[in-house]
Amino acid sequence: MSEDQDPDSKTQEPTEKKVRDALEKGNIPVSKEASVLASMLALLLVLSFIAVDKAQGLVYFLKWFLDNPGEIQFVSAAEPLQLMSAVAFQLVWFLGPIVSVLIFFGLASSFMQNTPRLVLDRIEPKLSKISLKKGLGRLFSVNGAMEFVKSLFKLVTVIVVAALVLKSQQAVALTAMYSDPSQVPQLILSVAMTLLSGICVATIFLVGFDLVLARFQWRKNLRMSHQELKDEFKQAEGDPLIKARLRSLARDRARKRMMSSVQDATVVVANPTHFAVALYYEREGEQAPRVVAKGQDLIALKIKELAYIHDVPVVEDRQLARSLYAAVEIDQSIPEEYYRAVAEIISYVYLKR
Repeated sequence: MSEDQDPDSKTQEPTEKKVRDALEKGNIPVSKEASVLASMLALLLVLSFIAVDKAQGLVYFLKWFLDNPGEIQFVSAAEPLQLMSAVAFQLVWFLGPIVSVLIFFGLASSFMQNTPRLVLDRIEPKLSKISLKKGLGRLFSVNGAMEFVKSLFKLVTVIVVAALVLKSQQAVALTAMYSDPSQVPQLILSVAMTLLSGICVATIFLVGFDLVLARFQWRKNLRMSHQELKDEFKQAEGDPLIKARLRSLARDRARKRMMSSVQDATVVVANPTHFAVALYYEREGEQAPRVVAKGQDLIALKIKELAYIHDVPVVEDRQLARSLYAAVEIDQSIPEEYYRAVAEIISYVYLKR
């Protein structure tokens, strides 16, 4: 279906196949606010348990490194490289756990929303993604307006929480002016953690709303029109015209196999013009005569014609031919109620031979 189809015509809920195809293509409901909240929680965890101890170790190392440059003497050309390696190791030792926590929380926020899957098509470069027209369309669409409202909510939340926290810490800040300067970093860290905690609590409500909204908008975008439902049904069940053609071919093949069996028949029981039933019977191997071909009107005439060509006896019995045609399918043995009538005909055929 065309991408620019009228959205108002898509009133039907998506089928399981439509949802499954969307997931396989990487089209999944994602709340961006959940990732933002996860980042803030990770940052709060880092500030609470990791940053202080790691920062003190890094500060002690850099303090020695910067306060005593005269004590550093290089004897060989390899020693500057060793010194820079030591500095790089300290930086990695400081930043490694912090970055690891941030990455873990970021991945967890995505995995908790949807099952992870690799879809290379989502990262494939496409010129349509840098289209100015489509970009402006997304910006001024309903989704764009909703993103603006959420961004405005976050901005107002940060401002309100920051104002409340700073107001509550006003007395502490004034007291810090007369305290030991070494306590100022701890005070700043405490205020930052309080501020970040307040923002996280306020963001939780936004994330809950955004998760519901993302799921609702995702299913809304997957809605289908009546024509799309019909097309999908045709794909699942097969085009009726093609299925009719396949059935016709199958009937033709079955008819050809049936006609080829007439030459091996023992006798053909026929109504003069309307019905013909070819029977096969072998005294030693068959328990009862078996129908190998049957037909009505033109097919009956064709069966009789083939019987004459291959010297198969044709016996006319109006009632028996009609009854056998209606009661017995091809490759089935005749029922017991027809044993006597068929036995008389086969006996008559054997006597004539």
